[in-house]
Amino acid sequence: MTRGFVLADADSFYASCERVFDPGLAGRPVVVLSNNDGCVVARSREAKNLGIQEGVPWFKLREFARMHGVTARSSNYELYASLSARMMRVMDQWLPGRVAYSIDECFLDPPARDPDRTLRLMRHAVLKGVGVPVTVTMAPTRTLAKLLSHWAKHTPDTGGAAVWDDLDPTLRETIMRSTPVGDVWGVGRRNAPRLTAMGLTDAMRLRDADQTAIRRRFGVNLARTVLELRGVPCVELAGGDAVDGRREHMIVYSRMFGRPVTDTDGLRAVAGVHAQHAAVRLRRQGSLARLVGAWAATSPYKADCPTGLRWARAAVILTDLTDRDTFMTLPGLEPRLDEGLADAIDRINHRYGAMHAGIGYAGLRGAGRDDTDTGADWRMRRTMLSPRATTRWDEIAIARAT
Repeated sequence: MTRGFVLADADSFYASCERVFDPGLAGRPVVVLSNNDGCVVARSREAKNLGIQEGVPWFKLREFARMHGVTARSSNYELYASLSARMMRVMDQWLPGRVAYSIDECFLDPPARDPDRTLRLMRHAVLKGVGVPVTVTMAPTRTLAKLLSHWAKHTPDTGGAAVWDDLDPTLRETIMRSTPVGDVWGVGRRNAPRLTAMGLTDAMRLRDADQTAIRRRFGVNLARTVLELRGVPCVELAGGDAVDGRREHMIVYSRMFGRPVTDTDGLRAVAGVHAQHAAVRLRRQGSLARLVGAWAATSPYKADCPTGLRWARAAVILTDLTDRDTFMTLPGLEPRLDEGLADAIDRINHRYGAMHAGIGYAGLRGAGRDDTDTGADWRMRRTMLSPRATTRWDEIAIARAT
């Protein structure tokens, strides 16, 4: 088996997904907005070339977008999850050992032979079968694969694929020297300024740093990053990361509100809805939670009214997760779960869509395009939502022959 790691990372994934069922967006600047259409969370290459920054509030960008022909879309989470699953299934046909690192990114085992050709064929298969462009790289370590992917995305001549060991050593040095230390996977925002102050401004300088001194000053994780930059694989995915949708330690369901919640009944409804969404994820992966928590927060940008708090977001958190089938405890303290009720709710929602059945004080189900969400006025706003073409029969794409 060839040594190394393969990284497949979709290009501007959210924006690319929006183009799959709307070919008219090809070549045009596209931005995808956060919950409640708040700020930019994803940008197409054309939008980036216009200087649009991630995180800029949409209300500040709206006039600029109109003048420059920028198309904005609300976050279509249903579409993105569906296309992500399809993308992963296509890659499974080419390489084994897939470990999903995020919705648009995964690591795979390297091919046994001819890696460059295999990576390019897999990339073409994803583009043809799903419609999403991906950058596929291979390197001796995960950190180098990430670094190479960042370079390949900004180097069109690579054709979206690159193998570290096939590059000229001088080019490898150039890539490392041109990568700011803050862009190295595993460095983090807190460590980057400290490393820069020490003169370790890029990936090559970090690679050549005294590993013992780095470990003593920054800890073992950054010391492992130094080794990874030297080609020594020693970084594993963190236990709390989502691997193929599974959470090992914590499940969080958090949302911003479309309108502020100011009363106790409203917060109860929010808690009921969020708890049921979190519980679905918990049951789906066969886990139990030893601790349940919840929180609510006001907006940092708006003052509270004199008569009370205006809650802007809330979350339900399930922590200290354990496997349901192997959990052991004292007699009489076993988890109590009404399997019949839980299974019935899951079957109803699977067949008819989310929010068609639930438990407790959770408000009324929405109607029309919102019938998979609560009908409460605090539900998340998505005023520029594209069709959920792969998960909703009434929004499925229609192809016409000419």
